[in-house]
Amino acid sequence: MTARPVTSAALALTLAVAGAGSATAHGPSHGEEPVSGFPGRLAAQARTATAAFHDPQAAIAAGYLPSDHCEPAMGQHWVNPANLMDGVHDITKPDILLYEPTDAGPRLVGVEWFQPDADQDLGTDDDRPSLGGVPFDGPMLGHEPGMPIHYDLHLYVWKHNPLGIAASHNPRVTC
Repeated sequence: MTARPVTSAALALTLAVAGAGSATAHGPSHGEEPVSGFPGRLAAQARTATAAFHDPQAAIAAGYLPSDHCEPAMGQHWVNPANLMDGVHDITKPDILLYEPTDAGPRLVGVEWFQPDADQDLGTDDDRPSLGGVPFDGPMLGHEPGMPIHYDLHLYVWKHNPLGIAASHNPRVTC
């Protein structure tokens, strides 16, 4: 089964309709600082759960929408609308897969979870989610028209990140 890559605009529209927006470039947030002490058990669970997605066709079959838009220091964001909209933060079911484009095709580098901010107020964070004790970054402005104020958490479990496994950007990821 093959699927056409979605454009950045189509992906944003899909996510805006879903009420969650897209996950693309991030402004200043807590994730810019290295995160120490991230539980190795959770990283191992994320790797185990996403190992099949080194094959992009397996990701598509699992409901992830391919994207050819690449954010520097993050990669391509392949969103799974069902995971995104279920409101559950499960280490084994990331909302988004992060791929780095290569000559040989997309290379899986990390995963991401996303949650809209309940009150859409940058000044409050009483609904900040966490996963395995690691708080999400945010709240932050949406990055595209129609994208809400939100929280997100990146885990670069497939490509070493010198800023830390849960930093929002990975300077080793190229477009």
